[in-house]
Amino acid sequence: MKKIILSTALLAMLFSCNTEDSNTEVTHTSAEAHRGCASTEVLERQLQEDPKMAIRMNEIESFTERAIKEGRLVNGKIQIPVVVNVLYRTSAENISLAQIQSQIDVLNKDFNAQNSDYNTANNPYSSVRANVGISFVLDAVYRKSTTKTSWGTNDACKKTASGGMAPTSPTTKLNLWVATIGGGILGYAQFPGGSSSTDGVVIDSKYFGTTGTATYPFNLGRTATHEIGHWMNLRHIWGDATCGNDLVSDTPSHNAPNYGVPAVGHRSTCSGTPLEMYMNYMDYTDDRGMYMFSNGQKSRMLAIFAAGGARNSFAQP
Repeated sequence: MKKIILSTALLAMLFSCNTEDSNTEVTHTSAEAHRGCASTEVLERQLQEDPKMAIRMNEIESFTERAIKEGRLVNGKIQIPVVVNVLYRTSAENISLAQIQSQIDVLNKDFNAQNSDYNTANNPYSSVRANVGISFVLDAVYRKSTTKTSWGTNDACKKTASGGMAPTSPTTKLNLWVATIGGGILGYAQFPGGSSSTDGVVIDSKYFGTTGTATYPFNLGRTATHEIGHWMNLRHIWGDATCGNDLVSDTPSHNAPNYGVPAVGHRSTCSGTPLEMYMNYMDYTDDRGMYMFSNGQKSRMLAIFAAGGARNSFAQP
């Protein structure tokens, strides 16, 4: 298990792009599609555009470490209002309310250990599975017709000047943009510490929810679970580097992201060759292969909602 160590060098490593995330085009030799998340790539761009963001994120990391050590986490139930902004060019991209609600339902199951695969057999990490205890409620749906064929990852979909839609009440509501991203990217999120004018999560309409345009092997709504994990300050489980550090104490070292659904007993090439937690939502496995957060990840997420935390404005009084 990894120790949580905060340092300038470590933060620099975390803010650097993983090669898989950096490619505009994602090319694989397998005929099966692989997950592509651009959250780390977007974070690097935002850090370049706003040098003070690194200071804010360093402060968030220091606060998170203290909150976990001192037990200053949120008590009671956190319910997050969700605003869904649909940007569509075709009728298929203008996803139905039923598809949107199916995604909200998945989030409520995944973040409350109610997902049907939570008790999957042969999980070597069943002892650290977490019930995060955060729920989501659909607050509003906004739709806008566009001529764009793809939006990329430069936050254009979040800006009215670029033809997108600005976030609604981003300090008290989680904004999700459903739009064609392109470049093999399923979705991306903004980490705590970024500008409120671009805060939220973007997900391609082909990987949103469990019905309608949702496309196998990413048709179980887990792209949103993964990206909202980033929005709640979780890193990729491999730490975005070979045998990197995700700042969580109870997740094992991964040498790289996993794709598809690894075989039971799959081990890392990192020191000690630990069993990898490939069933974790913050890996790159297919939707059917991921089904848990760890207790350490739960503590890290709840810390941002604690008094003085980066997303405390979302916590219920």
